[in-house]
Amino acid sequence: MTDVRRLIGLGLATAWLWGAAPAAAAPAAAEPESRLFTGMCDASAAVPIDAGHFVVASDEDNVLRVYALSGGAPTATVPLAGFLKTGTRESDLEGAARIGDRIYWIASHGRNSSGKLRTERQRLFATDIVPGGATATFQPVGTPSTGLLPALVAAPALQGFGLDAAAERAPEAEGGLNIEGLAATPDGRLLVGFRNPLIGGKALVVTLDNPAGIVAGAAPAIGAVALVALGGRGIRSLERIGDGYLIVAGPTADAGSFALYRWSGGAADPVAVPGVDFGTLRPEALFATAGSSEIQILSDDGGVKVGGVECKSLPVAQQRFRGIAVTVN
Repeated sequence: MTDVRRLIGLGLATAWLWGAAPAAAAPAAAEPESRLFTGMCDASAAVPIDAGHFVVASDEDNVLRVYALSGGAPTATVPLAGFLKTGTRESDLEGAARIGDRIYWIASHGRNSSGKLRTERQRLFATDIVPGGATATFQPVGTPSTGLLPALVAAPALQGFGLDAAAERAPEAEGGLNIEGLAATPDGRLLVGFRNPLIGGKALVVTLDNPAGIVAGAAPAIGAVALVALGGRGIRSLERIGDGYLIVAGPTADAGSFALYRWSGGAADPVAVPGVDFGTLRPEALFATAGSSEIQILSDDGGVKVGGVECKSLPVAQQRFRGIAVTVN
């Protein structure tokens, strides 16, 4: 049985939290109550730091932000533009995975929305957690890798999937290339989950065998490849939970439905988790709460309109994103 638990007792529907009049809000039963986090809109990748905090990336800038699970403004920020050598352009950060005290981050590796090449989006890098103080801090380590896309295109295990052609299309175009999932395996490897392209209607998962070596300057070693059936959806978030994985599946383009799946990591297809209603959320980040059975799911709310203006176009002080907790038994 799965239930979506309340995170806050504000007694307000999500539409009211976003500034709409109460009369226009959807019925409370149709929208899971969510906790509100301020200072950004596009929550695209996150990992827990401790029982009360997590760090999250946005796909609209190159800044990591630390939040308390209780919501509100970030308690710390970590700018990365200098380390990533991207200038003023965002790297479109989309996935994160923690191995010990190291967090690996991956960018979309796709073009921009109009199909123009953006090499700054070809990044795989790591930060180390530095304990101490009220909240942990983060230190970038090694060198950001720009070699993953060439390695994927050249990998024998991926021949016939058309990744070279996909890399020349817009990320949300049919058959475009867009990475959005990253998860750690029990033996210290990484799984890379693709939102696009779908291969025979299935989502692509690629294993990276040498994550520590990659950020130390080695070429990515491409390992096992899996195709997972998600009802014609791509991977929007991928996380190791317990003895398996949870996948947030969503449309390869903008329109479509989201669903939560459980996957063993093996040859068997993922199984849909029943009873999870995301409401108007657009879930793109998933992580387990340290010391708890709850799973936190964060929404990329950059396209949510407030007073007719998309959230990501608002002043930073007015930007916000939502999160819900799901208990999966």
